[in-house]
Amino acid sequence: MIDSALMAAILDSLKDPLLFTDTQHTIRYMNKAALAYYSEGEKLLGRSLLDCHNETSRQIIVETLAQMQAGLEERLITDNEKHRIYMRAVRDPDGQVLGYYERYEPPSKGVNP
Repeated sequence: MIDSALMAAILDSLKDPLLFTDTQHTIRYMNKAALAYYSEGEKLLGRSLLDCHNETSRQIIVETLAQMQAGLEERLITDNEKHRIYMRAVRDPDGQVLGYYERYEPPSKGVNP
């Protein structure tokens, strides 16, 4: 079994921000890249992700979590010239949603995989 210190080290090695919230949208973890990326950094931990977004984005986040609880694994929620942002479900061994994380990806450069 992997311990929490090793897991944090792995997630902190990612160059892109990764932010995890529970099913109540409370921010529970941010990797080093996320702490540096968001202007409020560590002050966001323990706060609602919904408070960081406008009404349209809040609606997308709430709807996506409901879809994840019904089986969805991942959804692209932002796609612009700066980056793509995905919401990805985190599940327990029984398949129940524990929360989700935002995953960033650089924009495509017109190259097909």
